[in-house]
Amino acid sequence: MSTTDRAPAVFTDTFLAEPVHEETPRHRAYRYMLGLSRLSLGFIFLWAFLDKTFALGFATGKDPEGNLDRFGDAAWINGGSPTEGFLTFGTKGPLKDFYSSMAGSAWADWLFMAGLLGIGLALTLGIAMRIATATGSLLLIMMWSAALWPENNPFVEADLVYAIVLVALALAGANKTLGFGRAWERIPLVQRYGFLK
Repeated sequence: MSTTDRAPAVFTDTFLAEPVHEETPRHRAYRYMLGLSRLSLGFIFLWAFLDKTFALGFATGKDPEGNLDRFGDAAWINGGSPTEGFLTFGTKGPLKDFYSSMAGSAWADWLFMAGLLGIGLALTLGIAMRIATATGSLLLIMMWSAALWPENNPFVEADLVYAIVLVALALAGANKTLGFGRAWERIPLVQRYGFLK
């Protein structure tokens, strides 16, 4: 077979070093694990949005004694601030004053909640991965830097690891398995403006 009659490579946009012509079981497993990882991170963002919006009793909706007040005053829909608690009491380290100054600000609440919802939906659906990766990584790095230094490690903490994983998922094309990434990237507007991929 000459170089001109070779079948086109199928999986050139993934993390595999060599393009393959037929998908192997191992490659299929990688694709599905990456897709599942993307869905899991998407659900973390979406769940944070839902819990803060409705005070579902996980991170939001508990009083200091641990009593549940689902859909109560802490819910964003009832006037609660999704940023006030963490930015007032959860920040520490060299950037504490910077983050504490934003606590409870309407602009910070709206920006934070829009970020959680947008990043969560994009990751869950497998669309706009470049925007979701950039904004999600920025949000996670800000959350990491708001509580410097981590208690159980001199540097690395879960938010920082999630940010790294987000970038890896985007580079690996994880939106194309268990998501709408392939269809999204065929939209003419998305093809015209690459940052929408």
